[in-house]
Amino acid sequence: MKYPAYPKYKKSGVEWLGDVPEHWGVKRLKFILQEPLQYGANEAAELDDPGLPRFVRITDVDESGNLRDETFRSLPEEIAKPFLLDEGDLLFARSGATVGKTFFYRKTWGKAAYAGYLIRARLKKKIVFPDYVNFITKSSLYAQWISSILIQATIQNVSAEKYASYLIPIPPLAEQQVIANFLDSEAGRIDELIGKKQKLIELLKEKRTALISRAVTKGLNPKVKMKPSGVEWLGDVPEHWEVKRLKYVADTCTGFAFNSDDYTDDGIPLIRIGDILQDGSIDVENTKKLPEEYLRLYPFVKIEKSDILMAMTGATIGKAGQYQFKESGLLNQRVCKFVPTSVYPRYLWFILKSDPYLEHIKLTGFGGAQPNISDVQLMDFLSVIPPLPEQQAIAAFLDRETGKIDSLVAKVEAVIEKLKEYRTALISAAVTGKIDVSTTLNTGSREVA
Repeated sequence: MKYPAYPKYKKSGVEWLGDVPEHWGVKRLKFILQEPLQYGANEAAELDDPGLPRFVRITDVDESGNLRDETFRSLPEEIAKPFLLDEGDLLFARSGATVGKTFFYRKTWGKAAYAGYLIRARLKKKIVFPDYVNFITKSSLYAQWISSILIQATIQNVSAEKYASYLIPIPPLAEQQVIANFLDSEAGRIDELIGKKQKLIELLKEKRTALISRAVTKGLNPKVKMKPSGVEWLGDVPEHWEVKRLKYVADTCTGFAFNSDDYTDDGIPLIRIGDILQDGSIDVENTKKLPEEYLRLYPFVKIEKSDILMAMTGATIGKAGQYQFKESGLLNQRVCKFVPTSVYPRYLWFILKSDPYLEHIKLTGFGGAQPNISDVQLMDFLSVIPPLPEQQAIAAFLDRETGKIDSLVAKVEAVIEKLKEYRTALISAAVTGKIDVSTTLNTGSREVA
């Protein structure tokens, strides 16, 4: 749908904002606040009591602006009291990887306080409609402003003073409500579409894992004669397959704790947990580097093309990737390399990507908040091993079929990105007055407080 422009515009006086509707104003954030910006509570997130106020950290906020249930933490009432949130409060992240990210609080979240790396803006509701200001922080212009601040800074930090100086286009209050209601409706519609696409991706990934799991436990021939495996979760397996622990078909090698003082600008890539990506690839562009002579000094942690690597600690424990580069690399601590001895490497790869193996890691990992798994535990897994030609056929089949699924996932992800871009563009156009939405939606879905 094409939206009309306003009849008349004027210079905003702000270079990056350009022209605004003639009847709009522009104010700095500090002039539309009920009280000065306030930093949150510098407290440890230790309690998990739903009867106490929730302790909101920016990492609790998902991509859609909702609070994650799985990260719930709480604060004692007496500590939380000075930092309790009111309906329409807006929180800004002030440092780190999430700097600039915002969270818009509604009472439906329940009683909540906010953490020290957040800054609270409590808005003057006689001047601004909080929902409208929240949408401004979802615009491309806001993102550009954050980027410009960070370019000038030596660390990833935006102070309360900087946020207070942010210039905001201000239409009349009733018009702000119209814009917010319009964006609620349209952005909500787009978010619903995105949600459906994301659900499709989840289903495709589940199909992918199920396909792998069946192929490496039952084979490709549905008519093959089966036998009891002797393993409850495996059930029946092809009669001519062997049940073996991984340690009898492969070896492992764990990484070395290299000193960060040895890092160089150029040299041999050092593969750490963070360099193993979720899609099974390895990022060598952003790795730390070590001198080339380290390949000779540390041959026991050398990585070659097609080597299979796995994270052994942290939130991504069990994440596996395959090294696909001609240039040799080195293996960092808490990363494990699988070395096939009597199994086809690509078939081993698919075993490691199967549901049974992923479940093995989940059940075996230890350490609570920072789970760990040893190389002994990684190799204690009971798998079924077909003859070599069948391993190769299964691997070829899975490469072909998972490739089709991966291609479809990539297409759906591209659609999601387009929808997100359109959402941001629509928000940006509406909150800067580039389009007039006043005739598309009447006020009234929310009342101005």
